[in-house]
Amino acid sequence: MSSSAPAAAAASAPFVTMGGTCRKVTPPPLPFLLSPKFNSAAAATTTLKVSPNFSTPLTTKNQTQRNSPKSRSNDLQDALVSFNRKLNSSSTPSIYYLTKLLGSIVKMGEYHTVLSLIEQMQLSGVEYSVYTVNIAINCYCHLNRVELGFALLGSIFKRGDVPNEVTFTTLIKGLFAQRKYSEAEKLFVRLVRETLIEPDVFTYGTVINGLCKSGNTKAAIELLRNMEKLNFKADTNCYSMIIDSLCKDGMVCDARSLFDEMTEKGIYPNVVTYNSLIQGLCNLGLWEEVSKLLREMVEQKVSPNLHTFSILVDALGKEGMLREAEGVLEFMIQRGEVPSLITYTSLIDGYRLRGQMENARKVFDSMVNRGLEPDIICYGILIKGYCKNRRIDEAMHLFKEVPCKGLNYDVIIYSTMLQGLFENGRCAAARELFDEVFSKGMQPDVRMYTVMIHGLCQEGLFDEAKELLIRMEECGCVPDAVIYNVVVQGFLKGSKCHEAVLLMEKMAAKGFSPDASVISMLMEIVQTKGQDPTLLDIIQNFVPKDK
Repeated sequence: MSSSAPAAAAASAPFVTMGGTCRKVTPPPLPFLLSPKFNSAAAATTTLKVSPNFSTPLTTKNQTQRNSPKSRSNDLQDALVSFNRKLNSSSTPSIYYLTKLLGSIVKMGEYHTVLSLIEQMQLSGVEYSVYTVNIAINCYCHLNRVELGFALLGSIFKRGDVPNEVTFTTLIKGLFAQRKYSEAEKLFVRLVRETLIEPDVFTYGTVINGLCKSGNTKAAIELLRNMEKLNFKADTNCYSMIIDSLCKDGMVCDARSLFDEMTEKGIYPNVVTYNSLIQGLCNLGLWEEVSKLLREMVEQKVSPNLHTFSILVDALGKEGMLREAEGVLEFMIQRGEVPSLITYTSLIDGYRLRGQMENARKVFDSMVNRGLEPDIICYGILIKGYCKNRRIDEAMHLFKEVPCKGLNYDVIIYSTMLQGLFENGRCAAARELFDEVFSKGMQPDVRMYTVMIHGLCQEGLFDEAKELLIRMEECGCVPDAVIYNVVVQGFLKGSKCHEAVLLMEKMAAKGFSPDASVISMLMEIVQTKGQDPTLLDIIQNFVPKDK
């Protein structure tokens, strides 16, 4: 494939230049995605053997089986048996072979196990290398113990060995992972300035990734430019990380410009790059550009993966384009893709937002029939939808189903159910459910207390509301400005002006201010109650003078 093809495709994309503004358009949503042409083209990409530079292979059934917990457990046992056999053999064990085994166990996420095996190597007198120490440093960094990684760096120097680029890159990655952004940047600058190492693309990519995740996209772009000045050719990953960060910052036009730049330089985007840009465009509702990018993606033989389709289903659902979202889901199934729980949940939430609970339930049942087990988030979405549509009995039925499916309640789903009960006039049931929270050993959070106190105020149970506010503090849950304003509003609506003012004084002592709704209610009271000097004197302390 010629390098001019991606560049030509990118040049034809109707985006403004760097720093410009994107214009939101509302054409027929994703006509290309749902057309037979796309279906056949996308299906064709599943059988093509594509260069690694172009795409990430789709997960197959066999791959899924290999990645299962049981399979990983068997792989670990096999690796441990091989390691111990080599370590305890009569001949001198091969450090290369042992290090290779350690690397495979690291990929399984068994960091503590690897550190234990390295200790066994030391006790057995095996002379290990810098590569072995690098593996140990990597494990400590994954365990958020980067300081122990630096201790091992000291041991390398003590042995008279020389740490390599991998050593320092791993430590930089560990610092970023522990949010020690400044230390990571300083270490990198020092390494380059003092020429302690010659950074490679992997080192630069690690720093770019850390800068992007820390929200410093500008510095990541500057580093990319410095790479080019030093004649380092950035790879797809470097560009993809910055494009993703720009999209998350809402700078989709800048991301597209950088995308065009990489293709013009012969650096081919992969499915990760496309997914980031598609997500950014979906967030802005630029559906025409999404369709064009999908077309370009297929033309470049980059096969959409599960994440691509999940992005589309989620975005379409939130936009209310539920027919199109279902079309994408059906297309996935026809392609042989197995939609994930996230994909189904996104579509269920889309129907919930539109109050279409029958359709939401159909998708839920379809998901279960296909062998996917709903999680607590999925149940919470359905329960919230039923509550909003005043179908409280169906909501309660689902709520009671949760533990039967082996799931544990959390404070979020309790808060959702409590709010639904209050909104549907089931005050007694809400109070009973709230007591159940404590009986299960859970502690309500601020949101749950806010729901309860607001519900009690709505029912005119002001004394209970005030008692619960006190109980909340006694339990170590500190009330915030929101909950104080909720209580004050409730008291004012119930003509409990004196109690409301006392609470406002307590608010002021804690540094909180009344919100716009409270101030509006206070002004209305002044107008309706007349010029009560006592009330006016108290209220003037809280209402701005310009009111």
